[in-house]
Formats: sequence, C-alpha cells, structure tokens
Amino acid sequence: MLSKKLIDFCKKNSWWFDESSSDYEIELKKLGISTSSDFGEFYLHVEDGPTFIHNGKEIYQICWFSKNTDFESNIKSAQSSLGLKPEHIPLDSFEGEFGYFYNINDGTVTEISLGQSLENFTVGNFPPQWKNFNDFIESYFELK
Repeated sequence: MLSKKLIDFCKKNSWWFDESSSDYEIELKKLGISTSSDFGEFYLHVEDGPTFIHNGKEIYQICWFSKNTDFESNIKSAQSSLGLKPEHIPLDSFEGEFGYFYNINDGTVTEISLGQSLENFTVGNFPPQWKNFNDFIESYFELK
C-alpha cells in the first residue's frame, strides 16, 4: 500500500488520478503484477506522461510503456544483456550504465550498475536496496 506521504506528494503535483485505467490494469496483468500491490497502485493512479524525472534520473510510467512501446522486448533485452532473472523488470532505460529493477515476485527494487558484480545478482546474492516499491519511490522523490 502506498503511503499517505507519497499520495499527498503526487496529488500536490497533479499526478494522482482517483480512477484507474482499465487499459493499465490489463498491462499490469500482462506483466504478472498484482493491481493491489504498491507497484500496481502507483502505476494505476500516478502519471506525469511516459516518464517521471527527478534530479536528473528518469523512470518509466510502466503501464504507459507497456501499452505504447515494445516493452516486452525491452525487458528481455535488459534481462539478457545483464544476465538478470526473468522476475526483474527495468524501471528505466539503464542510461549511464545504471538502472533500477523491480522484482515482480517479492516486490523489492534493486539499483544495478555495470561496475557491480552481476554474477552475484544472478545467483540471488545481490541484496535489493529497497524492501518494497513504496520505499523505493519515496526515496526516488526524496520524500524520506
């Protein structure tokens, strides 16, 4: 569940929409993500165009990208080139050789850079930096 602090921040920026898009619900289901998860809640109700930009870092509006681009190909490319497990989906374009990845199985978020040992990550020894999506997105927007 999203925190009140995050919801208030999104409302203040006119990014929050009370009604969710049925098209976006379909996109989350295609990705295997629960609409009732904090990730699902965020992407069903928060939008500022195709991406969110904060302090020079850009992350996708995942539902928009899934609906309007070949996001499945983007996911497979990132997983293949970085040796990631199938449950990890990119939250950004991995620009600057680092990026954020959401684990659809446990809801954690990990930041990966090419300078890190991806071998440890692929065998499950790479700890996520955020235990859930709400913590990640609050950190991304510097709400903590």
